[in-house]
Amino acid sequence: MPYDKIPVYICDFHTCNPKKCTANRILRFNKAKEIKKREISKFQIVLTPFSSIALSQADKKQAIKHGIVGVDCSWNNIESGKEALTKGTGRALPYLVPANPINYGKPTKLSTLEAIASALIILGNIRQAEEILQLEKWGSEFYKINKEYLDLYSKAKTSKEIVQIQSQIISKLRR
Repeated sequence: MPYDKIPVYICDFHTCNPKKCTANRILRFNKAKEIKKREISKFQIVLTPFSSIALSQADKKQAIKHGIVGVDCSWNNIESGKEALTKGTGRALPYLVPANPINYGKPTKLSTLEAIASALIILGNIRQAEEILQLEKWGSEFYKINKEYLDLYSKAKTSKEIVQIQSQIISKLRR
């Protein structure tokens, strides 16, 4: 079944080890185009922890038309990327568990690769997400760990539904 590829952009602040940088890998394999912070349009969906609106199926048409932007900056200095993280149409990703070696198991501390793949899955572009996840040997582990959550999130139509699902997941984990 054909699907509309979502344009993927990366705004790279070069704050991490280039050999371990997942954004570099995505760019090197031509799965995204590099973009400078000044080039981010108000219509592009910027994946950001600073948004109060969760990414959902409601964003799909906009994503297909204008693309999604992954901002690559260090979690240790998230403020360094704040200017880019607050541009465009900001959308937060819901609760997910990283499998990358730097932040393995630390909820919500996703690598750029994990964030972009998650966004693509939530928007229904699983094949495109798999192409990106295959770029890292731990990519399949990320999908395996989060498959149940991603399946639920990808069925949600609105940000409100995503937040409700996330709340149920977190509540269940606390028990």
